[in-house]
Amino acid sequence: EGLYTTLVTSGLGLTRARAERLKEVGLEHIQISIQDSDPEVAERIAGVRSVKHKQAAASIVRELGFAFTINVVLHRANLDRIGALIDLAADLGADRIELANTQYYGWGLQNRAALMPTREQVERSREIAERAIQRYRGRMQITYVLPDYYELYPKACYGGWGKLYLVVTPNGMVLPCHGATQITTLRFDDVRSRSLEWIWQESEAFRAFRGDSWMKEPCRTCPRKATDFGGCRCQAFALTGDAANTDPVCTLSPLRRVVDNALTEPALDIPEYSYRTLAAEPQRV
Repeated sequence: EGLYTTLVTSGLGLTRARAERLKEVGLEHIQISIQDSDPEVAERIAGVRSVKHKQAAASIVRELGFAFTINVVLHRANLDRIGALIDLAADLGADRIELANTQYYGWGLQNRAALMPTREQVERSREIAERAIQRYRGRMQITYVLPDYYELYPKACYGGWGKLYLVVTPNGMVLPCHGATQITTLRFDDVRSRSLEWIWQESEAFRAFRGDSWMKEPCRTCPRKATDFGGCRCQAFALTGDAANTDPVCTLSPLRRVVDNALTEPALDIPEYSYRTLAAEPQRV
């Protein structure tokens, strides 16, 4: 009670039977990811044939009356088609589209050289998104998440770590955010061994960066600490090796040079994508 429930999915495994069952048990919202408005590019980015599956999943979501969001992770390969992506989301019947520039940790960091957009792309896409927000006002909500490498200050981490948001993964692990498993110094509990209430209130992972007592300088005495909470913990860990450090995208971070160096790397030869493959989890008896 009091939770808003959402399923974040590629759409590939979302059959009508599964969607109907989720509706029966009270799921309120489904978010489906798309990679590009150009089908060929979309499937190259995804590394798998997926466009028709996603279109079918979108139809099911709409027909069953779920609140419906399209999510697009933006990067060098698709940013120039942001206008077409917004129109595609409207054609699919989405209530909302989230245009989220890539966060560079995990596989995003591994593929950073291939994914990092130019400043010109970022500025153009922002203008297109702002015009589309006005054009679709009252019909479809458009959220444009800025690429923090090009910003002065970091984004707040889901309204504060362990404050508003939790993720339950398909294997039952409970996370404070989607990328939290990148922080290998934390241990995460799962709903098969602990209650959701206990995990939220007592678990090591959720308490690790809740509040501000964990903060180091310059965050500890920064007037922005209640606004951006020191930035992304996953990004801080990925780029500095310590999740308690200031997110280095912040211009006040002593490690901002890590980000600046990435922005000045030559991008003449764009490498191929390195794709993630998931090993099958052993069957539990």
